[in-house]
Amino acid sequence: MTIAQARTLIAERFPGAQTAGDAPMVVTVPVDAWVPFARFAKETLGCRFFSFLSAVDWKEEGLEVVAKIDNVDEKLSLLLKTRLGPGVSACPSLTGVYKGADWMERECYDMFGIRFEGHPDLRRILLGDDWEGHPLLKSYAVDTPHPPFR
Repeated sequence: MTIAQARTLIAERFPGAQTAGDAPMVVTVPVDAWVPFARFAKETLGCRFFSFLSAVDWKEEGLEVVAKIDNVDEKLSLLLKTRLGPGVSACPSLTGVYKGADWMERECYDMFGIRFEGHPDLRRILLGDDWEGHPLLKSYAVDTPHPPFR
């Protein structure tokens, strides 16, 4: 499958999606299309390899969740993005589509405070349960006291 073919299929199935670039192709979808698009990418575009998931805090514009998925056989690489918006910290979980999203969503929860709805075991993975706040948020104070690392 070529980039042009993938772009055509995406435009037909998800008219609101924005696509840009080629390697990887950046696809931006609304949060309500996050899981349906991931399922479409896996089943129709053949993107079966889940590479990573992370987030970006754009401060006033809100949080953005980013995932990279690939069709290794066809050399098709997608960078999937969704913007949560100001004050929103919930996103549907991709664990039902990609099992590899499990720990990466837990890391995003731990570092950014994003609640992945439908995640089977959403709890801290890097920091202790007694840790207050989410250190990769821009609103997290640099001088926040925390227990010493052991």
